[in-house]
Amino acid sequence: MDICGILLIVFGALLFTNIHTVEDFAEALKTQQVPITLIVLGVVILLISWFGCCGAIRESYCMSITYSVLLFVLMIGQLVLVTYMWLNKDKYLIIMGDVVEKAWQNRTRKGDYMDAIQISMECCGKSSFEDYRYQGYFPPSCCKDAQNCRYETVFKKGCKQAFVDFWDKNADIIKYAGLVIAGIEFAGFIFACCLANNVRNYKRRSAY
Repeated sequence: MDICGILLIVFGALLFTNIHTVEDFAEALKTQQVPITLIVLGVVILLISWFGCCGAIRESYCMSITYSVLLFVLMIGQLVLVTYMWLNKDKYLIIMGDVVEKAWQNRTRKGDYMDAIQISMECCGKSSFEDYRYQGYFPPSCCKDAQNCRYETVFKKGCKQAFVDFWDKNADIIKYAGLVIAGIEFAGFIFACCLANNVRNYKRRSAY
């Protein structure tokens, strides 16, 4: 269980790293919901696991059964979250596409959210790098070499498609990983119940 919690925190942090440069754009909150949820979920799993370890070490029936209940509730909540993502994936991807649309409409000459997307997703323009043709230059964020950004070195892929593809790929990873972790949590729930029952029986026998 500790490993599952750590993996969720690491994966959430990796997702967050790709979008943490967002500063002044309100729609950025939508892109941060998933990684923040994963990080919080990982921390909760670690805390519950610590609670279970304490119950096993102290041979406390109360702590062991509480751990079982918390683990079961966490598993149900996680399955609900995975199911929600599964059923609303297309809607969520549309929202991610709208984030890029609004970033493009609100871009400025100074560093902004559009620059953050172009740097992190290695893309250029809303639909493609051709979106910048009319202004006669490409912003530094459209190239790996910001000092020498020209047609030959510019990112060719449009940011809307790149952003949607990024979340599409990671949404599938999150869904299947969530199911696997839920399965591990169910196994942990069964073992925790058995442990609590053994502790109770042991204390009953010791009382005679």
